[in-house]
Amino acid sequence: MIIDLRLDGNKYRQIELESAKSIRDILKDTDIPADKILSFKIDHTQYVNEEFIPQHSMMIDCITFNHPEGSRIYQDSAIFILAKAVNSLLGIQHSLVVEHSIGDGVFCEVFGAQRWTEQDCNRVKEEMIKIVESDLPIDKITVPISEALEIFSTMGRKDVIKNLKYNYRDEVSIYRCGKYYDIFLRPLADRTGRVKEFDIVYQEPGFILRFPTGKECKLAQPFVFPKKLFQLHQEHDKWLDILGVHNIIDVNKLTDNYDISEFILVEEALHEKKIAEIAAAIVSEPKIKLILIAGPSSSGKTTFAKRLSIQLLACKTKPVMISLDDYFIDREKTVRKENGEYDFESIYALDLDFLNLQLTQLLAGQEIELPHYDFTRGIRRRSNVIVKLRENDVIVIEGIHGLNELLTSSIKAENKVKIYVSALNQLNIDNHNRIATTDCRLIRRIIRDYQYRGYTAIETIQRWPSVREGEEKNIFPYQENADFMFNSSLTYELGVLRKYAWKLLLSVPKSSAGYTEAQRLLALLSNIKDIPDSLVPYNSIIREFTNGSIFRY
Repeated sequence: MIIDLRLDGNKYRQIELESAKSIRDILKDTDIPADKILSFKIDHTQYVNEEFIPQHSMMIDCITFNHPEGSRIYQDSAIFILAKAVNSLLGIQHSLVVEHSIGDGVFCEVFGAQRWTEQDCNRVKEEMIKIVESDLPIDKITVPISEALEIFSTMGRKDVIKNLKYNYRDEVSIYRCGKYYDIFLRPLADRTGRVKEFDIVYQEPGFILRFPTGKECKLAQPFVFPKKLFQLHQEHDKWLDILGVHNIIDVNKLTDNYDISEFILVEEALHEKKIAEIAAAIVSEPKIKLILIAGPSSSGKTTFAKRLSIQLLACKTKPVMISLDDYFIDREKTVRKENGEYDFESIYALDLDFLNLQLTQLLAGQEIELPHYDFTRGIRRRSNVIVKLRENDVIVIEGIHGLNELLTSSIKAENKVKIYVSALNQLNIDNHNRIATTDCRLIRRIIRDYQYRGYTAIETIQRWPSVREGEEKNIFPYQENADFMFNSSLTYELGVLRKYAWKLLLSVPKSSAGYTEAQRLLALLSNIKDIPDSLVPYNSIIREFTNGSIFRY
């Protein structure tokens, strides 16, 4: 049989086997660093460990941290080791809750302790190091639901038990390491020894489990704590406490009990209240004439900008919308990436001098003609659209570079305000399985790309790593520059998006490299009950990705 051996999705070499043997033995005849391999994926469809013995010709992809799915496997494995460490040290009387991403890690709390301290962090870190150095196997096993209920009842995992009782399946896959058991939606590394780089940073009332970044799989130094973003997360978490919703099952029960409509109205009212507060704060400062709105892909920036404009009009201030897309330089002059492709996400793809000139002229009371960019020909043309700011007018610009000072360097700080919009999801499946913000945005984008741009789900999935790379370079480093932050996430949104995404994800073929990613998202959505579109207000941010929005795009 022929084994198509790959490393991080790239061709390595083909190996002809005269007899069947395990992946571990196959790798002995290669220079692939076995100690860096987190897991193996066969034929794009299934994760296996090094004990797996191929019975026929197949592709085997060795997944390290640098694989498109590698960092996610690494992070979840680190969380698994953290949970095992907390369980070993503190027992079942204490509950670890992984709450949300922050910086290069995740914020966690331990409930049951009187007060979490920095000394507690040090103890947990030392225990994690012991677990890693022991290089213990992490086994995935499948057991009947009745057996899983017994296991997690003994462990005091009420969060898991609630989900299992709500589960319609006869059996469930769980992970085992020694006498510790846990459930993870996404795959874990085969051994604890693969997770060598991590750190725990005390952050009242809990701590941050940090993950490595970059191709070298190293922790960034020093740790930069995003204070404003953390405060936004904490603010949202307080609202979820008041509403009594933290896990998917809580939303599902609201749907079952026909209480979801009121919950939706409350969440949408909180959005409108926050937008109105931002608008009122801007209007209260007469010197502010330029509003800059930025955020990552599929964060709902466009709908936010339109709803903010409505609130500004209600405050007797007229917004003048300017599109950054019309300020691109001629395509042939655009900077290129290392692979030779045009880098349209670079700030230098924009004509910064011309943009700043026109903004300066507008703020000086002059009349200007806005440009129009012809994307077909790749050149800027005249638009014949003349604008001039009146006394109560403000300029609104929405785009990925809004928080970068280079974009509007000629405008004084006192004359502009920067707003960061992101979908910061805080809904979990259970205490250890958070629903990543990036997953929510990816699901939004898959639906929008199909509805309005004609892209298939696999095209969006394959393009997503490049999108994320651009965000890491052009957006996230500047998020703390924001004067205001807005969380566009809606706790109920996955229930609405589910029916749109489901059929698109099912269409991803097994032969595609994105098949396991599609299956992972389907596994996530399988935990969620459908919520009808009729309950969603027509000005909701969710309508930007589905249909029926009152706004024109």
